[in-house]
Amino acid sequence: MHFSWTLQLFSRLIAFFTAQKERLGIIGVGLLGNQALVYGFNWVVYPFVIWKLELVKGFAVMVLLSFCLCYGLLRFYNWSKKDWLGLETIKGLKDYEGNRTTGRIASWVLKRSEPVIVVFLSIMFDPFITTVYMRKKSDVFKAMTTRDWKIFLTSLIIGDTYWVIAVFTGISAFEHLVGLFK
Repeated sequence: MHFSWTLQLFSRLIAFFTAQKERLGIIGVGLLGNQALVYGFNWVVYPFVIWKLELVKGFAVMVLLSFCLCYGLLRFYNWSKKDWLGLETIKGLKDYEGNRTTGRIASWVLKRSEPVIVVFLSIMFDPFITTVYMRKKSDVFKAMTTRDWKIFLTSLIIGDTYWVIAVFTGISAFEHLVGLFK
């Protein structure tokens, strides 16, 4: 009995992955590429610029660089017309009305106040992901609307303010520790 249930589940998983292999491949490559870009930007470029230019000048430079990078990613996302991050799928959970507890919880969280979601996404991710996630269904893969620009610029300021404080604090703490051992 247990073996047939396991075999049935395995068969369903194989069928799902076979049917969705192109979509899963696109999302896998998209997530990997985006994560590599974000990691290099946040953990290499950001600290280096803040360390070299200090807080105010570094912040100004990084806001400009963040704007260019995230806007470029938005343009590429629109041009490709592919949901290579799976965000459109995640947005679909907002309207979930099924019986699964995890789906209902996800739906409840995703229906919360838009300003709260923008702040959360801006801190956890970047203006590109925040803007794509917050887009209306009718605006997917289209030019930015006025609403999209407001979300993008708000997210840019929130995210970069958070990140510059975190990076500057880390650099200051590191310099202080090094100073203790001199």
